[in-house]
Amino acid sequence: MKILHLDHNHPLLIEELNQLGHQNDEDYTSLKSEVESKIADYHGIILRSRFSIDSNFLKKATQLKFIGRVGAGLENIDEQAAHDQGVLLISAPEGNRNAVGEHTLGMLLSLLNKLNKADKEVKQGKWLREANRGVELDGKTVGLIGYGNMGKAFAKTLRGFDVEVLCYDIKPNVGDANCKQVTLEELQAKADILCLHTPQTPLTTNMVNSTFINKFKKSFWLINTSRGKSVATEDLVHALESGKILGAGLDVLEYEKSSFENLFKPDDTKFRWMRKNKKLNMPEAFQYLINADNVILSPHVAGWTVESHIKLAQTIVDKIKQKFH
Repeated sequence: MKILHLDHNHPLLIEELNQLGHQNDEDYTSLKSEVESKIADYHGIILRSRFSIDSNFLKKATQLKFIGRVGAGLENIDEQAAHDQGVLLISAPEGNRNAVGEHTLGMLLSLLNKLNKADKEVKQGKWLREANRGVELDGKTVGLIGYGNMGKAFAKTLRGFDVEVLCYDIKPNVGDANCKQVTLEELQAKADILCLHTPQTPLTTNMVNSTFINKFKKSFWLINTSRGKSVATEDLVHALESGKILGAGLDVLEYEKSSFENLFKPDDTKFRWMRKNKKLNMPEAFQYLINADNVILSPHVAGWTVESHIKLAQTIVDKIKQKFH
């Protein structure tokens, strides 16, 4: 098969596909329209999130057999159009689930123990012990929304703690020895900590809003390592200000570009780059997040470890081999 690679990935992906006898072409710079003009020549596409694969693109890909997405989600691909055209969609949530689980735990422990705040203060010569008294994870109830690959990986990391782990998922019977599946109402009644492990769908977009937050019986900590659009940022800020949310760890943001590669771009509707004085005009909610001591941010790297870089590529190769060899 002729396979077109649209994003840089670990070299083993192309190396192993070459060994299987496939022709691998690389194009990491062309515009989408330029790729569309030649896509009819290819049987496979491999990408991360460089641009969306919509129905118009797929109509021009007349020989396409599969799309390999080196990551977990498929929201940048028109799944129905691909299905109708008989194009197999391959993703790799198994490849970075452990990385996401560990990153989620790291964010949570850093928040509870005020590690980022304390680190910054000590480096400024401040030695504020009482102001940095932490909170222990043991004894808490951890609520997970979404219990697929990522949720299960995070629950596995919690096995060394004396915690109750609950999950809510739209699929039935997903609970296991590490996590009890409950209704959303029970989770909101019991959780001290909420962690999101959901894909981006119409159901999850702006899911965490004021109405949702206020249904929690207790004030809680929020960790989001799934998709930025799951959380309404302005509502999150209101909850942080009121104390309903005690702190937030956000690896993803509502303001990200769909490619996940940048937070903003020139003349974006959310962010405007002021070329003259080189200042960024940010939404007030985002300004609050970057200045809050009880908020930890990272640039969509929860699944972005040295090991997952290899595992993601290997997972795609293995699935292509399974389906086409």
